[in-house]
Amino acid sequence: MEFQLSKKQIEFRDRLRALVEKEIAPKAEQIDRTGEYPIDGLKALVDFGVTGLTIPEEYGGNLKDYVTLCIAVEEISRGCLSTSAVTSIYHLGSSPFLIAGNETQKRTYLPLIAAGRKATSFGLTEPQSGSDVASIEATAVLKNDRYIINGHKIFIGNAGESDIYIVFAKTDVSKGARGISAFIVEKGTPGFEIGSIYSKMGLNGQRTGELFFNNCEVPKENLLGKEGEGFKIALETLNLARVSVAAQAVGVAQAALEESITFSEKREQFGRPIFNYQGIQFKIAKMATQTHAARLIMFDAAAKIDQGMTPVKECSMAKYYATEIANKVAYDAVQIFGGRGYLKGYPVERIYRDVRVLTLYEGTSEIQQMVISRELAKEYQDQA
Repeated sequence: MEFQLSKKQIEFRDRLRALVEKEIAPKAEQIDRTGEYPIDGLKALVDFGVTGLTIPEEYGGNLKDYVTLCIAVEEISRGCLSTSAVTSIYHLGSSPFLIAGNETQKRTYLPLIAAGRKATSFGLTEPQSGSDVASIEATAVLKNDRYIINGHKIFIGNAGESDIYIVFAKTDVSKGARGISAFIVEKGTPGFEIGSIYSKMGLNGQRTGELFFNNCEVPKENLLGKEGEGFKIALETLNLARVSVAAQAVGVAQAALEESITFSEKREQFGRPIFNYQGIQFKIAKMATQTHAARLIMFDAAAKIDQGMTPVKECSMAKYYATEIANKVAYDAVQIFGGRGYLKGYPVERIYRDVRVLTLYEGTSEIQQMVISRELAKEYQDQA
């Protein structure tokens, strides 16, 4: 089936692309070099309405379809992956409220997220619990009308910058995954501290760090959903987030492709532009084809979400394929640039470092393959 963007989606893309090229892309190198938080770019995107794309109007957002969300994430990533990662925190953070929040929680927090006033981080990963979510050790004990949370979270995006944290902890350690619950913890709550902020290979404009909870007390009203529903909330949130990560990958792959074409048309060797050599042409043809295929598989998953489906397999396929391809395209881009591709100040060097994390967060490539094969097994069992 042929996939076509609507006129409204194309118009949205073109307006956002113009904004990114003017406000976001020119600052990408500086953000990477200094590690500064992309506050100016974020403000421009907030004014554009990007932070409210997944939130209904009744809660202060400007809800669009998931295809449009992917368009937005791709365009921002094409200009600066750090800025895109920071912006995507708002989409990731709103999902748990939309999935499991009660009316009071939605009306309290979603308007703040939509307006870009409050970012929300996702507190799931722990030192001994990464892909194995069920093994988290953080606990939450109900005492009178408050939950007391203890634990240690790592690899938390936007740590210290976010104001709201969705924290997963076990309310019943005997039940494994079914004993996990989700809580809303606001920055500044006694017993909650931000730990180390990591020094990373890339994605330097986005803060990633640790969270510590030492007898951190939150009102029982801060329980998101019901006790024991945390694992389900986490999986549903991550499934949606994987399509967004696929869009990040497509955007950065597109940027690497465009940089490669521009450079190869200008760079001369042996009396002519290197673009005229078949070896370079074949590389660029492969990069373009792979990027286009990744974009289509991403849109396929997003369109299924818009149709009211829960495309677990397709979301994992999109995340797996797009992020792996983005790494391959970035590698070929550096190869086309030759020695210059290894030098600071050239966009493909930054892209090469930034893109590496995409196969790791929101579920590694290996986890995506496990999910895909598991879903395929279910399909064949149903057919049988």
